[in-house]
Amino acid sequence: MTCTAPHSAAYTAHVDTFARDRLPPHELWPELRFDLPELQFPERLNCASELLDAWVAKGQGGRLCMQGADLCWTYADLQAQANRIAHVLVQDMGVVSGNRVLLRGANSPMMAACWFAIMKVGAIAVATMPLLRAKELSQIIQKAEISHALCDERLAEELSLAQAHCPSLQHVGLYHSEAPDGVEARAAAHSPVFQNVDTAADDTCIIAFTSGTTGEPKGTMHFHRDVMAICRCWPPHVLRAKADDVFIGSPPLAFTFGLGGLVLFPLSIGASTVLLEKASPEMLLPAVARYRASVCFTAPTAYRVMAQQIKQSGAEGPAVSSLRKCVSAGEALPAATRALWKEATGIELIDGIGATEMLHIFISHDEAHARPGATGTPVPGYQACIMGEAGEILPAGQVGRLAVKGPTGCRYLADERQRAYVLKGWNLTGDAYLQDADGYFVYQSRTDDMIISGGYNIAGPEVEAALLAHPAVAECGVIGVPDEARGQIVKAVVVLRPGFVAGEALVRELQDFVKSTVAPYKYPRAVVFRDKLPRTETGKLQRFRLRHEE
Repeated sequence: MTCTAPHSAAYTAHVDTFARDRLPPHELWPELRFDLPELQFPERLNCASELLDAWVAKGQGGRLCMQGADLCWTYADLQAQANRIAHVLVQDMGVVSGNRVLLRGANSPMMAACWFAIMKVGAIAVATMPLLRAKELSQIIQKAEISHALCDERLAEELSLAQAHCPSLQHVGLYHSEAPDGVEARAAAHSPVFQNVDTAADDTCIIAFTSGTTGEPKGTMHFHRDVMAICRCWPPHVLRAKADDVFIGSPPLAFTFGLGGLVLFPLSIGASTVLLEKASPEMLLPAVARYRASVCFTAPTAYRVMAQQIKQSGAEGPAVSSLRKCVSAGEALPAATRALWKEATGIELIDGIGATEMLHIFISHDEAHARPGATGTPVPGYQACIMGEAGEILPAGQVGRLAVKGPTGCRYLADERQRAYVLKGWNLTGDAYLQDADGYFVYQSRTDDMIISGGYNIAGPEVEAALLAHPAVAECGVIGVPDEARGQIVKAVVVLRPGFVAGEALVRELQDFVKSTVAPYKYPRAVVFRDKLPRTETGKLQRFRLRHEE
């Protein structure tokens, strides 16, 4: 079954039709395929009803659902809290279906409860990473015309700075707060029962923002149907977790990788999840042991660090004895990292590639079919091929553009870049791959200027803009360079203004300046000084020449 347009142009539960009004024209949509029987969805669907409420209705409300810092919730606990917050959104904050609600916080059960509350009221969740600064938050708020926000009180400062430049943002509720007007206090005054809005399957429920190569964020729009579709493709066919599994990991819930792996997938099978506010490799490994976690999601960089920790400490037993499945995504998995993890733990990593535009993983493999250096084969429900520059499908062994299609696909929020992402019904991910004779897809590189470091997407021009605001910088060029530990690191090539002296002190000053301007993970880990930068006759920076010098 294929579909290139919404189920129904007539019915929507959204009173605020902002999202539907700003979907790309239908002719620019990718081809959507619903080939599996489990992908036949009803026209009306609310993902909160399916993922959360259904378990309580089946008498499973007493099952362990979420754990966090000194917090342990059953499915009934999470449902009650999400329902109370839904009342706060509607009755106290004036949210109507279709409004965009910004979520800001580190991973925690409370953030997940807020997410489910947004689903229940038929609004649209726009989750943002804790590290984002006011400038980046302002871009997102303005582009999505966000009217409401639920924010961890400890992260309110940058949001407050952004709000001053964003007249659309009128209502902010603070959680993890002891204030009388905090979300917890408001929620306690409301009923634990809420009637979910009867949303259409193709009502937008998520706008996930992803970095553009220019530094201007792109909002990717996903439906209630899409949330359920990703739960019915990769998890049952590749991950094959069980209801008694305990999920854990590091990706933020603002990343669709984290939302899927740490909330949607465990709840889709009645399992439980551990949501850690801080999940660096040094903290993740002890947490695995503490919570007896069995399914782990993190990036290759973290697996490499944890493997070295295990080998150095000789902690193979208690540290990882509960683990049985480990998933790597967010960046390409080096064969050496796969081997290092298996040597340290005996566990074969499950690799996969996903995209914010596709919502989650679409090429992967299970443990039995892992191949060093290969990402895998298309996940059931998805198709993939290698495309040439003219849109032709290339034969095995030739490097080209990775193209995919399935039940999810790219729909940018009012963005001309939709035309570049979709070609002949296929989604072009921005990755160069080849397909070997056995059908395995093997990563080669990015086809654009995106820098992927430690699982984070970083746009070079955004870092350049931050550096150029420093009084010492006359010109600069930012590129990604290979790094054994992080895949790539950000490198800045800087031309100084007269009167400034190159040296380690200035390098540190520039690095700290970038950290204070944009999300700290974007700072240049390497800085070099030059007399001039390579440019075209028209003055355009030639980043490819900087990369070639590497």
